[in-house]
Amino acid sequence: MFTGIIENIGEVIELRQTEGGLSLAVDVSRLGGTLAVGASLAVNGVCLSAVRPTSGMCSFDVIAETVRRTNFADLQVGQVVNLERSMLADSRFDGHFVQGHVDAVATVDRVLATPQEHVQWFSHDGDIAPLVVPKGSIAVNGVSMTIAEVRDGAFSLAVIPTTLERTNLGRLQAGDRVNVETDILARTILHQMRTFLSSKDAGDLLSTMQRQGFA
Repeated sequence: MFTGIIENIGEVIELRQTEGGLSLAVDVSRLGGTLAVGASLAVNGVCLSAVRPTSGMCSFDVIAETVRRTNFADLQVGQVVNLERSMLADSRFDGHFVQGHVDAVATVDRVLATPQEHVQWFSHDGDIAPLVVPKGSIAVNGVSMTIAEVRDGAFSLAVIPTTLERTNLGRLQAGDRVNVETDILARTILHQMRTFLSSKDAGDLLSTMQRQGFA
């Protein structure tokens, strides 16, 4: 479990295709000394397990399913990625609950940068549309963000200077693809509602609630 508060940015230093996906090595800088074999690290919002951590570098085995569902197919040596260690139970919780399970890959439509604000627009497929709501939480490349505006198949973020400086969101350009994870609370509620509405007892329960003035 993560919070979407990026601790560091790291550079991809090795990228190799394997039969089962990718072998990835990242310069994790100061985070390296705190990682043990098997430790979880969110890389661009994707929860990965450390395979060979050292004082400044860490390797990961990325399976083919993860490559298909994320923007890892776009990674290149020298590219900067967002890094966050798993949260501690006794630490301050500043972002929102992030699992490191990517729901979709969105594309940067445009970046509107002025002296007053920095707004980024992203297009996405319709599958996550019910979970993308104005002022709702969303993780983009692992960064905990608040959705500014929602349109058909698109949403925007208003990004503050600190986030632009401390994450790779400040490097995004039109056409770039980003990992998106929707809010776990919204996903849970939507799943439960769909299950309820598809159940054979839903109609009877709704009729009862209406008779009693609850619906």
